[in-house]
Amino acid sequence: MAERLLTQSKAIAEAIAQEMERDPSVFVMGEDIGAYGGIFGATEGLLKKFGPERIMDTPISETGFVGAGVGAAIEGMRPIVEIMFADFTGVVVDQLINHMAKIHYMSGGTVKVPMVVMLAMGGGYSDAAQHSQCLYGMFAHIPGIKIVVPSSPYDAKGLMIQAIRDDGPVMYFFHKGTQGLGWMTPNPRATGPVPEEAYTVPFGVADVKRKGKDVTIVSLGLTLHRSLDAAEKLASEGIDAEVIDLRSVVPLDKQTVIQSVQKTHRLLIVDEDYKSFGLSGELSALVAEEALEYLEPPVKRLAVPDVPIPYSRPMEQFVQPSMDAIAGAARELALA
Repeated sequence: MAERLLTQSKAIAEAIAQEMERDPSVFVMGEDIGAYGGIFGATEGLLKKFGPERIMDTPISETGFVGAGVGAAIEGMRPIVEIMFADFTGVVVDQLINHMAKIHYMSGGTVKVPMVVMLAMGGGYSDAAQHSQCLYGMFAHIPGIKIVVPSSPYDAKGLMIQAIRDDGPVMYFFHKGTQGLGWMTPNPRATGPVPEEAYTVPFGVADVKRKGKDVTIVSLGLTLHRSLDAAEKLASEGIDAEVIDLRSVVPLDKQTVIQSVQKTHRLLIVDEDYKSFGLSGELSALVAEEALEYLEPPVKRLAVPDVPIPYSRPMEQFVQPSMDAIAGAARELALA
């Protein structure tokens, strides 16, 4: 039997639908998630199936509906709250980091907050400074929040089901460029095999997407796809790159990264989030602390420089880690 193929957006919607069928406490809130199906397709078809009491279009008030989600979770529901763009978390930081993340701890563990905050992230299509950020590194800094970033349809479904079933808050970041949307730049890996039955992908377990011996490339989201393209290009030159998809930022699979560095002795970190004070720095520190003796050349990092994401297409492409830039940095490490 041929494999069943889904886009990442349809895989997310299917995961939510299956959990809503299984558990009546699961519901969805957010802007344009009903009749529109979410502007990036993550809730397509759910309104027709479950009705407006469980698929709830909200006013443009992130503070209001995220706060309602926190309250619903405390009272025993399992809300999925979509914030249309990760950038819009700026409006609702108080609810996210002072309430959602901390109530379990401040209650001595007696109050659970089982909610999923789903966010579209990333650039690549000229949506400018307020609609193109990733920001998972900022929230990974806050204790009490799990952070996941799927890079494939299979992982998107499994990570979403795992997130809904988790008894604590999970921020689920998906990249617009991996959703398989027809109006965005075509991405062949945005469609892939997805089992029809429900399944989970555990948090804190990275996936070695491509085994290699010459250099380790660690990434996630859309830059994971570019890293795989770069690895294919390098293979034609005789350079064998290992590519690791983190899948979750919190918890972070440190062991897989360290084991790969012990083998290749070289590490390139590729991240579409900002370079300073973020994931790339955390991974660099991890390897420096726990595997420094295995490194030959120093760690290299490719990330977005500390500037707002430009609207101009050439400037936006300049600040983002490209396939050619990834291949060049990995090549330099492998030959060092």
